[in-house]
Amino acid sequence: MANSNGGDARDQHATPMLDELETGPWPSFITGLKRLRDSSDKQYAPMVNDLLGQLEHSYENRLGYWKGGTVSVFGYGGGIIPRFSEVADKFPASKEFHTLRVQPPAGYHYTTDVLRQMCDIWERHGSGLIAFHGQSGDIMFQGCSTENTQKAFDELNEIGFDLGGAGPALRTSMSCVGHARCEMSCYDEVKAHREVINEFLDEMHRPALPYKFKFKFSGCPNDCVNAIHRADFAVIGTWRDDMKVNQEEVKKYVAEVGRKYAIDHVVAMCPTRALSLNDDDTLEVDNKSCVRCMHCLNVMTKALSPGDDRGVSILIGGKRALKIGDLMGIMIKPFMKLETDEDYEELKEFAGEVIDFFAENALEHERIGETIDRIGLPAFLEAVGVDPDPNMVKHPRTSCFVRTDDFTEEAEKWYARKGRKADDDATVAAE
Repeated sequence: MANSNGGDARDQHATPMLDELETGPWPSFITGLKRLRDSSDKQYAPMVNDLLGQLEHSYENRLGYWKGGTVSVFGYGGGIIPRFSEVADKFPASKEFHTLRVQPPAGYHYTTDVLRQMCDIWERHGSGLIAFHGQSGDIMFQGCSTENTQKAFDELNEIGFDLGGAGPALRTSMSCVGHARCEMSCYDEVKAHREVINEFLDEMHRPALPYKFKFKFSGCPNDCVNAIHRADFAVIGTWRDDMKVNQEEVKKYVAEVGRKYAIDHVVAMCPTRALSLNDDDTLEVDNKSCVRCMHCLNVMTKALSPGDDRGVSILIGGKRALKIGDLMGIMIKPFMKLETDEDYEELKEFAGEVIDFFAENALEHERIGETIDRIGLPAFLEAVGVDPDPNMVKHPRTSCFVRTDDFTEEAEKWYARKGRKADDDATVAAE
């Protein structure tokens, strides 16, 4: 059966190595591709048949045969990942296999009708393959010819969706489920996500940065979207007063699981020994020593919860491996409130400062964490207008040969700069 992609669904490529992959214990992506290939009444069947052929060819030769290029839709400079085959003469129906990155609105709940419309659009113009929400935060519409990218985008745009980020640009952002469904939420993650992305949308659609730049928003230190690991600009919810303890619920928990279990699995698991269980089965918390690991709050969900003085910490520079290996985000703003419109304006203003610094100072193909590593944290802080603060942590101290005899003097300087006395500020350690 010939079709518009120039292939024939009946001439299926032999795939002995891919067939072997299907015999493993887990659901196989090969099975899914074969199902699309065998849909002989669909326009994409020849494309997926040749895709399987090229994949088998790659496995045989242990080489990849995709190369990049430039593909875009009108008015946009990014959002599409181009893939051109280097063996198009052998597999012509899959010679172009581009991916459309589509960004979902923050906090969006899909209806079945919207999902059906997305599937129908991709059956008309793409390969039928859709991946929902990987680490990029995008809906990945995988496998499309150059000719069909504009058609697919136009129809997706008509139902309210926009392209996300790709290439050297601001990338699609992610936020956790947040206060809609989680009792640990410390701020309005969806609002922060939406306001920041709307503010810098041009940086996403018209790539002009040295390399990728990602925002991620987690509502609490559980960090369910891996912001500290994967985001150039991580906004993570926290609190700076005491965690809330419902002692009656603590007693119920201890009665239910037993004292030994509560001590072994909650108290003894605290990394800073901030917890102790009293003889009357109430819990004592040394809040100054709490490092927000969240273990006790996650285990005793009815008894423990974040404090009332909530806000966010901002960490800069998290990334996966590239020039200098994996980096965790560096604590740059230990605490800021995020409640009023003025607070959100301050967040966007600081985000703009960081993006401007990145645009002007990073080398090509360099993430901002690598830029800070190259020029030093003090230079970065001066450039973005942030005073040094003892609560900033670049990485855990690894050398014990550190002088401590001048710490008191240095602490006094910091308090003087902040305009307060040590005894007046019981929350510093918690910050």
